[in-house]
Amino acid sequence: MEIFINGKKADITLDNEKTLGNVLSGLDLYISSTGSRIKEIYVDGKQIQSDELESVFEDNINDITKLEVIVNSWRDLATEALEELHLVCRNFENASFQDRNKLCSEWEESAAGRFIYSDMVDLDKLLKNCFQGGYEISIGSLITIIEERLRELRDPIKELLNSELLVNNVKERLEELPLDMQTGKDQRAADTVQLFSQIGEKLFRIYFIYKSEGLPIDDFPVSEKKANTFIEDFKASLTELSSAYANQDTVLAGDVAEYELAPMLWSFFYSIKEFSNLYSSVICKS
Repeated sequence: MEIFINGKKADITLDNEKTLGNVLSGLDLYISSTGSRIKEIYVDGKQIQSDELESVFEDNINDITKLEVIVNSWRDLATEALEELHLVCRNFENASFQDRNKLCSEWEESAAGRFIYSDMVDLDKLLKNCFQGGYEISIGSLITIIEERLRELRDPIKELLNSELLVNNVKERLEELPLDMQTGKDQRAADTVQLFSQIGEKLFRIYFIYKSEGLPIDDFPVSEKKANTFIEDFKASLTELSSAYANQDTVLAGDVAEYELAPMLWSFFYSIKEFSNLYSSVICKS
């Protein structure tokens, strides 16, 4: 049996799989590991509808010549969901109270709503707060965030390059954090930590977009380490900064910010930029 994913023959060797159900379960695990979803299944040219799946699970793979799977990538699904959410927010902005309740109910029951709930938890929390009349974020600010996320998905390289000045500015502010904390510039210090959090999250989102496309970014070097190893160290330093800052340990917070996170932030940005240059033809989408 030959297996095709999105029209391309897959380099998959079947070992102990005997039934179509065995094969599909393995494929689903592999595909879902990147956030993608199986959209359509064809067996010898015949599309298998969702309500027919159970009836063909026990089919012997020796009786099947060709299995075709159509997959929606995480990036495509996320783009579609955010485009729909953007429209909902625009309608919500100008809707009456009664219509707003209807929009919220319809959104929560939609496929896009379920995707945001499961795959973009931070955005879903902001969305719920906004829709329920909370004060954490305005509908206008939420729309701005959605538009930023869409830019990242549609053209991560352009969005990354447009962030270079901000990354450099945050790096310099991290280096100045010890002095800000020691001289009582508490608001500037708080703003620096917030800016660092925002730009760090942005870099992680772009990193995940590349990873979801199947690109080998985990193995790409960052500060002479593999990217996935570097990220674990980055997260550890971030946790240390958060704890020190919360406990008003100005010496530790300053040292971590200046000597660990500032150079790590720049290294992470620069390595993703280099990776983008290397795989630009694959990353770019029309």
